[in-house]
Amino acid sequence: MELKRRPRRLRANEIIRSMVRENHVRVEELIYPMIVMPGEKKKIEISSMPGVYNFSLDEFILQLQQVVELGIPAILLFGIPESKDSVGAGAYHEHGIVQEAVRLAKKQFPQLYVITDVCLCEYTDHGHCGLIENGQILNDPTLDLLAQTAVSHARAGADMVAPSDMMDGRVAAIREALDEEGFSHIPIMAYSAKVASGFYGPFREAAGSTPQFGDRRTYQMDPANGNEAMLETALDIEEGADLIIVKPALAYGDITYRTKEKFGVPVVAYNVSGEYSMVKAAAANGWIDEQRIVMEALVSMKRAGADLLITYHALDVARWLREGGQV
Repeated sequence: MELKRRPRRLRANEIIRSMVRENHVRVEELIYPMIVMPGEKKKIEISSMPGVYNFSLDEFILQLQQVVELGIPAILLFGIPESKDSVGAGAYHEHGIVQEAVRLAKKQFPQLYVITDVCLCEYTDHGHCGLIENGQILNDPTLDLLAQTAVSHARAGADMVAPSDMMDGRVAAIREALDEEGFSHIPIMAYSAKVASGFYGPFREAAGSTPQFGDRRTYQMDPANGNEAMLETALDIEEGADLIIVKPALAYGDITYRTKEKFGVPVVAYNVSGEYSMVKAAAANGWIDEQRIVMEALVSMKRAGADLLITYHALDVARWLREGGQV
């Protein structure tokens, strides 16, 4: 039997495999999530996320030196306030923890692209992403506070804001507020397809943002609904979103693919805390090759259509890429 097409010809060695490789993970596509907290000389490892820390501002700046040296172009900032209250006032205070972190980062490393998470959950004593009344999460009254938060981040020097709350209409409210305050140039990276997922558990430990009652299923998406993700994305784009986040990434590659195919906008896959922790736990037990698994997972997100990757593995990935690592 004569075989005219032999796909194995292009798999013969690493040189030809790399030459015909369809998707790549590149350091310039990485966004590194970081959590800042009050205090001094604090670098507290998150027990469920080995290698990931909460940083006081002085330690945060030291860590940014490493981020910049590795060529990672952007960070996504989260904050833990000094105190919490029912309205999340620390989120939109002009001298809140994130606002101060942004000022420091832009002063020390002006070339670093600083993206800020816009939400109330880390700042509220009840742990929900919106205002509460009689046990209900209020949508419209929350929008003004989210808009104030985004504007305060822009004033501090943020390059981009990323609303993660999943309140209806929040992109429009933030876009209008930014434009009115002279920040029409600030892009919005919307958590549009954000699922009510079990993969977020380790981050909630890190940020102290576990809801004190109920859960977030009334505002985050049902994991079973792909068409709803398309609706959420369409609404956010209509309201002014410039980039779209799919979160989590690993179990939702179909949503990433559909988002890119349908809308053609820049799509960001968020490789979330639970995904990170599962890999770290398995690697610590010697069950998997950590580098190989991480790179394979990230390239799967690229293959699905992601343009950018938010990942807690970013520092390791940047080192591996420097050493010539790929899938």
